[in-house]
Amino acid sequence: MFSGLRQYLDFLDREGELIRIKEFVNPELEIACLTDMEAKKPGGGKALLFENTGTDFPVVTNMMGSEKRMLRTLSLESFDDLENRIDDIAGSLLSEKKGILEKLRMLPLLKDAASWFPTDFKGDAPCQEVIQFKPRLSALPVLKCAPLDGGRFITLPLVNTQSPVTGIRNVGMYRMQVIDDCTTGMHWHKHKTGAKHLNECTHRLPVAVCLGGDPIYSYAATAPLPEGVDEYLLAGFLRGKPVQLVQCLTQSLKIPADCDFVIEGYVQKSEEKFMEGPFGDHTGFYSLADLYPKFHVTCITHRKDAIYPATVVGIPPQEDKYIQLATEKIFLKPVKMAVAPEVEDLYLPEEGTGHNFAIVRISKAYEGQAFKVANALWGAGQMMFNKFLIVVDGDTDIRSHDAVKSAIEKNWLPSRDTLLSRGPMDILDHTAPVQGIGGKMCIDATSHPEGGTGRTFEEIVKFIFDESEKESSDYRKLWLVGANCDALRDCSIKGETLTFDARSKRNMPGFTREWPDIISYDAATLGRCRDIARNNHLI
Repeated sequence: MFSGLRQYLDFLDREGELIRIKEFVNPELEIACLTDMEAKKPGGGKALLFENTGTDFPVVTNMMGSEKRMLRTLSLESFDDLENRIDDIAGSLLSEKKGILEKLRMLPLLKDAASWFPTDFKGDAPCQEVIQFKPRLSALPVLKCAPLDGGRFITLPLVNTQSPVTGIRNVGMYRMQVIDDCTTGMHWHKHKTGAKHLNECTHRLPVAVCLGGDPIYSYAATAPLPEGVDEYLLAGFLRGKPVQLVQCLTQSLKIPADCDFVIEGYVQKSEEKFMEGPFGDHTGFYSLADLYPKFHVTCITHRKDAIYPATVVGIPPQEDKYIQLATEKIFLKPVKMAVAPEVEDLYLPEEGTGHNFAIVRISKAYEGQAFKVANALWGAGQMMFNKFLIVVDGDTDIRSHDAVKSAIEKNWLPSRDTLLSRGPMDILDHTAPVQGIGGKMCIDATSHPEGGTGRTFEEIVKFIFDESEKESSDYRKLWLVGANCDALRDCSIKGETLTFDARSKRNMPGFTREWPDIISYDAATLGRCRDIARNNHLI
């Protein structure tokens, strides 16, 4: 539990988890390139604090980019502690209370729950120590992350909106391309809650964008919560202390008082949309330019000692790998309770960038149960974006590639145990035949009375890659399978062998969509960043 971003960084510094870089590093490409280099080190590397950015503000990146730092963000010693806490709470709430004594034992839990709800901050809020009623976004060290990006963009914003119909708050994380000193884009996909709030309004939608503060806010904004669940309530639960909110100065919204920056403004419903992008994205590819709403800034406030937080996305592994670890643990229990009670464990491999791959272990009671679980998960929240799902049972370690391969070898018969479907895909999925809709596959590698093929994994599963990727690592190849394959178009079963065509679909007959480039840095930027890295003992 931290009272602000600076306190969190001081803690990381004492723990040896922060590297301070004092020489000038350009927010245009260099900060992102150095962060990418650090994030790809074993274990995720260190958090980086760039103290000389050519502006009044330092920049911190990779602050949650290791298991240890992610646990510290959540005030935990291990992810098992969090899972046990959720299990205890769920068990207490759902178990039948037969007597007055059992009901009385619920009182401490209810008292704890009451302390998770946001409260009003008393006094002068730290996030409003400096006020700019003539805002200048150019005064902030906003990053340009990849060479082909459409411009600089805010990468770690907490975008606060409120439903004009229900009054329910939403805090999401959507990139914001800087257009000028008072205007940005707002990257709201159609299925995002922010876009829904804009559709519900009649004229202007108030928006408040926060940066920094307790890092738990950044995690909560990325968490795949059910619609209507307050992200600041989740933050209060995770840290055991309520988030204190303060009223914005120019918009009818409340925001955390301990944030480093607050960018207040609005989105005009009737305004013509802005052609935003392209931008390097978490998929490892550039997301294509598209039309999105404009956000108009009315005021910027910040701490006197504000630190600008940023994240970098791209070819995995990146910081989001460790954020995903927490998400797996937090949302396993709701999946068990409300979606598929037979699910025992859930794993989202980092090579799948959050949604392309999922592996679940179930307690199996009957044939076909794996397909039932697949259909249930594909209908649950952001799991609807999953592309390839593998289901195992027994004591299979779903986090071990070798153990999963062994289950496939032992149990899976492609013609019998493969489910193909079609449904929603992430808007950023570039290989889907139609934007936002594509094929899905479930591999049922649970035990079957008849067993599997009796062949090795390499005999059962084949992959086709572009010639340029033939010598790539297994890690990169698995990432390309998730990124470049549509389950219906690019996967085929012949003679009990499943083949994945993971090649680029650029110029493929019948594929009419634009094919994006893979994110990479130019030689000049890489050279400068290697020099900076050597000067600061990063390599």
